[in-house]
Amino acid sequence: MKVLVVESPAKAKTINKYLGRDYEVLASFGHIRDLPAKDGSVDPDADFRMVWELDARGGKRLSEIAKALKGAEKLILATDPDREGEAISWHVVEALKEKRALKDTPIERVTFNAITKDAVQSALKAPRQIDQALVDAYMARRALDYLVGFTLSPVLWRKLPGSRSAGRVQSVALRLVCDRELEIERFVPREYWSIVATLATREGALFDARLVGADGKKIQRLDIGKGEEAEAFKRDLELATFTVARVEAKPARRHPAPPFTTSTLQQEASRKLGLAPAQTMRIAQRLYEGVDIGGETVGLITYMRTDGIDMAPEAIAAARRVIGREYGERYLPAAPRRYHNKAKNAQEAHECIRPTDLARLPAQLRKFLEPEQAKLYELIWTRTLASQMESAELERTTVDIKARVGPRVLDLRATGQVVKFDGFLTLYQEGQDDAAEEDEGRLPPMQAGDPLERRRITATQHFTEPPPRYSEASLVKRMEELGIGRPSTYAAVLQVLRDRGYVRLEKKRLVPEDKGLLVTAFLESFFRRYVEYDFTAELEEQLDRISNSEIDWKQVLRDFWRDFSAAIGETKELRTAEILEALNELLAPHIFPPRGDGADPRACPQCGSGQLSLKLGRYGAFIGCSNYPDCRYTRQLITGNGEGEGFGDEGTPGVKLLGEDPETGLPVTLREGRFGPFVQLGEGDDGEKPKRSSLPRGMNPADIDLERALKLLSLPRQVATHPETGEPILVGIGRYGPYVQHGKTFASLDKEDDVLEIGANRAIDLIVARESGAAFQRGKVDPGRALGEEPESGKTILVKAGRFGPYVTDGEVNATLPRSLSPDAVTLDEAIALLNAKRAAGPGARKGRKPTRAKAAPKGAGKTATKTAKKTTGKKAAAKTSAS
Repeated sequence: MKVLVVESPAKAKTINKYLGRDYEVLASFGHIRDLPAKDGSVDPDADFRMVWELDARGGKRLSEIAKALKGAEKLILATDPDREGEAISWHVVEALKEKRALKDTPIERVTFNAITKDAVQSALKAPRQIDQALVDAYMARRALDYLVGFTLSPVLWRKLPGSRSAGRVQSVALRLVCDRELEIERFVPREYWSIVATLATREGALFDARLVGADGKKIQRLDIGKGEEAEAFKRDLELATFTVARVEAKPARRHPAPPFTTSTLQQEASRKLGLAPAQTMRIAQRLYEGVDIGGETVGLITYMRTDGIDMAPEAIAAARRVIGREYGERYLPAAPRRYHNKAKNAQEAHECIRPTDLARLPAQLRKFLEPEQAKLYELIWTRTLASQMESAELERTTVDIKARVGPRVLDLRATGQVVKFDGFLTLYQEGQDDAAEEDEGRLPPMQAGDPLERRRITATQHFTEPPPRYSEASLVKRMEELGIGRPSTYAAVLQVLRDRGYVRLEKKRLVPEDKGLLVTAFLESFFRRYVEYDFTAELEEQLDRISNSEIDWKQVLRDFWRDFSAAIGETKELRTAEILEALNELLAPHIFPPRGDGADPRACPQCGSGQLSLKLGRYGAFIGCSNYPDCRYTRQLITGNGEGEGFGDEGTPGVKLLGEDPETGLPVTLREGRFGPFVQLGEGDDGEKPKRSSLPRGMNPADIDLERALKLLSLPRQVATHPETGEPILVGIGRYGPYVQHGKTFASLDKEDDVLEIGANRAIDLIVARESGAAFQRGKVDPGRALGEEPESGKTILVKAGRFGPYVTDGEVNATLPRSLSPDAVTLDEAIALLNAKRAAGPGARKGRKPTRAKAAPKGAGKTATKTAKKTTGKKAAAKTSAS
């Protein structure tokens, strides 16, 4: 018997079908060991000794492997073909050695780029040993991430309250987002004008031409900066005669893009399918590990974590056969296209991401795949096939026109482009994030000397625009261009930034939160070298050199730690005043935007003599006056209009008096709490907790007056009576947002509904629809979608739609899916991890009892100031968040 170890049970299940009874295929479920979250896991004083710890799950997997090895012929390690996969294999071997379970058992390492029967059997015929250089590169990266997070995060907590964590790659990616935001805020629009003439040929065909020169001088895009100049040109053109001076038609070719890498797949899936990078990788993982196609389980795409763009010869030949059969010989280039990497840090020996068999057309597979799987497979298939198709043939025409008015000569130009042969464009065109508009139109036939008739002259005012915020796709692209991170880290880094509350996604663009701007400003001020793009990219290059056996991994750590530990030491003596002044200077465009009247943006609007400055409070930063306590003006870091009103005129940071409640005479205040803004009635001086109400998501604190605050404090309130039961229907704001309630039935309000203005008819409609809905009516339960069997118990694990959102279950324990996981994309491994975590957290559901789920407020009820999640505190959190 031969024991073969892979990472995931899905991969094990697929491979097990390819191999005979001579093999036992086991899954390690990823890494079985990790650095424990405590001091000394990486010890610089002991030459960077690393302490690895088996978790409970890893211990079980190791025991299973050790048991299977008794009497086994050999151990075959078949984890993924990258550094992480090499490290998983190394951990398995080292842990087995410590357990004395290997003895004299031979060990082989095999890799395959696709999970197909041929690929697996070919790999088994070409075994090798574990590549220690790849393992060294993994350990260097893991140690660097641990040292940065474990050492730098506590500094942030001490010096900058409200911060969550820092990371070697995470912090640099955050800087990209924050730098772009400050660039936008510093941007000053510039006025310019364009002049367009609509002209007609002798045959009456119309086209547009732009003014590009006057009196022998070129006119660039921004050269006409005033309306008066534009009007002068327009007057002259309205009196001019127009003649064609030159016509030039040039052929052009557009070549297809190379097949997908991890980065380009994430970018295109974001642009074309609207998928977040993490979601793209989860779906791709399932396509790679195997899908049941008519009774046969097969991997549909090659390994999805790669920087490589080259394609195997047999795949190129298959692509050419499909092109010839499906599109004809005209679309087949004379010679195969071969792509080669230009990137210095291309992932070790990886092919591009492509279908394992291009003969499997997307239309044929659609019935076997889930909707998002089918879309992603089709995207990969079309990109791969297009990369081997003939180039598109274009014709670009330029017409130069002379406009004469008296002695003056004005130059105009018209451009057009037509596709003469579509080539690869018949199948695929690469998306762009912020593409400039192109004139793709066909121009009418003309020749030099032809007179033209003026139909219309248009002068249009424009203003330059700031650079756009990053989308997830464009940020991944920029990180790749700068050499920051690896294919396997892009999705995780973006997810960490959102999970930490450093950025938010708004209209598909990444917007930095105030705490993200503060953290970046702090790091740029006192740890500038470690958030420099070049430094991070150079460190990635050093990791690549380690994997090529060019340099010693511990020497890289020594060089890094020498300077980094010194920089950490220097911050111990930093005074709060120094930190605040540095942040004031860097964040001035954000926290002190220019005023409309031209006054000093840092002058206190209340006392007039004080200077506004950042202040650090218990729950983070706010703006306060330098004359405190004589002047008690405070406001939030920034408000919706960028200038901010006084938000704290009662002397307490983050508190604004709105007026008095006419019924009780108690003060009504708007406050900035740990979980967002809220209104409060009274101060709780009698020992009772004062009444509070959170602001619904999307409600601007600047719009809150006494009337709206009193309406919020009246919640929950009755808005209707149920037509059948006669019981009241209430409206309120809960943990997940605004809702209506009838007895034990809750229904979330839509985005268009105003919790303060909702009427009786709308409330009744929502409740009746909820009570009559088939999905959650009593006795009608979602049957769920099977993800697979739990390896230990053999229980079928399902993903289901529940009253409070999607969840996974094994029949005894239920675990809610976090927002980052889609029910359509969740994998068996992820489901098992969620269920194990739920078991570990408490007793959960017991045998013999109907499975129950933890009670929660209605879905859709938004934030309150109630503490709802466990906090990870101290140095333990730093270690957990530093892996990016």
